Formats: sequence, structure tokens, C-alpha cells
Amino acid sequence: MTTPQSPISNTGNRFLLGNGTFQFACHSKVSCFTRCCHDADMYLYPYDIVRMKAHLGMTSEEFLVTHTTTAIRDMPTFPNVMLKMSDQPGKPCTFLTEKGCTIYADRPYSCRAYPLEPAMIGDEDGSVRVQHYVMRHSHCKGHQEDRTWSAQDWMADQKMTDYHAPNSLWARIAARFQTNPFGPQGIDSPPMKMAFMASYNMDTFRRFVFESSFLSRYDVAPEQLEAAKSNDRELLMLGLAWIERFLFGEGALKETEETH
Repeated sequence: MTTPQSPISNTGNRFLLGNGTFQFACHSKVSCFTRCCHDADMYLYPYDIVRMKAHLGMTSEEFLVTHTTTAIRDMPTFPNVMLKMSDQPGKPCTFLTEKGCTIYADRPYSCRAYPLEPAMIGDEDGSVRVQHYVMRHSHCKGHQEDRTWSAQDWMADQKMTDYHAPNSLWARIAARFQTNPFGPQGIDSPPMKMAFMASYNMDTFRRFVFESSFLSRYDVAPEQLEAAKSNDRELLMLGLAWIERFLFGEGALKETEETH
């Protein structure tokens, strides 16, 4: 998976698709079936956590502790959340069985997209550009199948539409993290911890919204607030909007008049 704020370029096994097409199919009769589910260096978007923890009936905290690890990669002041592999030989994904993925309906965005890489490149001016690449790993025999896809057809087939709004907003915010809005403390600052919570820990963020002074400080539309009470996707969208306001003083979420 491409980090959400970094452009990627053509390499020996990656090419820019643009408006072109590619051939691919993955199913249990392909000889390399589930090979890509081993030893994966996989970033998780915030919305991936929402989907996966709900599928498993876990809290955000339980999921983060059990199934993820953090790493400092392209954002030196904000940790990247990575999917944790198992300790079994070959380091298979913890959700993998002989029959395939046990959370397939709510698998992460990068699993859903493969071999397509929709690189969401957030610019510091707030815009998001999407470039579609195709990955070709030598072990993957799916490219020898005879199904032909455009980027749009593949994303529709893999049910990626619901991911676009939260992932695009996250890419825009992640690009802004490059400027280190957290001050000299950087990754150790309280604002960074708050931003991480609003991105990845919906259970804690929900308490922050409904059990603190949040609603007296920010003007949240009644329908958005009602949806956020029970819908983690809507809560995440509120959390990302809050990060934009809290850290950068801009975005759709406004402060209440009594805050000024």
C-alpha cells in the first residue's frame, strides 16, 4: 500500500495505469492463492480499523493492541499504523486460513485494491490527487488470468467506493503532518496523541465528543451528531474534520460562537 501522502513512480514491478487497462484475477485455483497474505508490510488507513474491528466485535483499543503495530516512516511526527503479521512460519496474516481470509468482507483497503495501487497524494494546499498504479510481483500468477479491468471497473468490483471519502480526507491531513503542526515535542506532544485518537480510536473519540466540552466548543450539525452516536464511519469523518480545525484552524467543522 502506498503511504497516503507520498507519490510513487514506475519501477520494475510497478507501472502507472492512467486510463489504460490491466489483466488480473485472483481465486482459489490460481497456484499462488494467498501468497500475498504473508509477511506483508501493510499500512492501515483509519477507516480500515473501523471496518475490521466492527467485523471482529472488538473495541478500537483491543484491535490496535492485538492486530497492529506502529512505525515511523514518511511522517516523522506521526506514527503509521501497520497490520501485524503472525509469528507462524512465513508470517501469514492473522486472518488467513487455508480457505482464505476470515474478514474478507471488511479486509483492508490495500488488500481490496491489489494489484491496483490508488495512490492518494495529499498536497499541502489541501487538495488530493489520485494516481492509479498496478503492481506486478513475480510470485503472483493472477496477472496471467484473462480478465481485463480499468481502474474504475476494478474499484467497483472490489467495493472500494465507501472508502474513498474517509481515505481522501485522511490523505489530505497526513500531508499536512509533514509540516509538524505538533511543535517541538513532535511525536510526544499531547496534540499528536489527540489527533491519533481521533483517527484510530473511535471508542475513545466518541467519549471525547459526548462526555467532554466538545459540543460546547464545536458546531456539529444535529444529523451528523446523531449519526456519529452509533456509526463509526460518520464518527471518523467528524474526527478527521476536527483534526483539521484543531490543528490547522480550517475545514468544514466550525467553532461555536461562545468559543470566540
